[in-house]
Amino acid sequence: MSTQNALLTILVEKINNDTLVLPTLPAIALKVRKSADDPNINLNGMADVVGQDPSLSARMIKISNSAYLGRTIKVTSTTQAVTRIGLNQVKNIATALAMEQLFVSKNEVVKKYMAKMWTDTIDIVANAMAAMLTYQAASGKKNLSLDTITLSALVANIGALPVLTEAERHDSVFANPTFLDVAIEKLSGRIGGSIMREWQFNDVFIQCAEHWRNTEFVEPEITYIDFVRIGAALANQVDNGDELLTIALEKGIFDDVEVYQTPEFAKIRDNAKSIFA
Repeated sequence: MSTQNALLTILVEKINNDTLVLPTLPAIALKVRKSADDPNINLNGMADVVGQDPSLSARMIKISNSAYLGRTIKVTSTTQAVTRIGLNQVKNIATALAMEQLFVSKNEVVKKYMAKMWTDTIDIVANAMAAMLTYQAASGKKNLSLDTITLSALVANIGALPVLTEAERHDSVFANPTFLDVAIEKLSGRIGGSIMREWQFNDVFIQCAEHWRNTEFVEPEITYIDFVRIGAALANQVDNGDELLTIALEKGIFDDVEVYQTPEFAKIRDNAKSIFA
């Protein structure tokens, strides 16, 4: 039995026995989510919570001034940023901004892998956000929210983290990064679903993390998972990009794939990416 198969077996066994170590949500994201769910929280209270983390605070201000919110008057304080973003949205945006803290490792090889995975994920996110904004502009439909697609696309690869953490303990496997790709491809959906449940995220996120790679999972209406798939296809993060784009085309999300090759689209995508820079 090869080392690869052995590790794959270990992983599957741990998933089945619920003994795989899942990442925990960064503390600041937990705090923000808990506060957002408090019926008595107000904008000032939320601004205080966000303000406890200077880096999150700075990024919140940056995001509320970003072109993708389409505002010209600059905000300068956390309270103004929270007011502009809105209480409901802050929960997802803060979580999204805190996610980067999870993609770290002390092992040199894993560290590189994690850094690349974060960059790749941001590519998916930026393309997914731009695809959704493009769809909304063309269709006039506003039932899907930008903060939700941002976080949905960000958790698309979350199931890969425990695979990498596990591999860290079996250094010998790193002679072969292709193994990691196979393990991530095969297992990350299932693990991603487990992480979302563990974090008590709602069904939208569970579904995206668990099923976006599985093309047999198609819902009749247009949902967040469609935009995660478009994002992954446009970011060249999947082998079956054409298939994913065809699903979206058949659902009427776009008329011609050329809409994603315009300078306008590139601009929206780059604005979205700059939030995470």
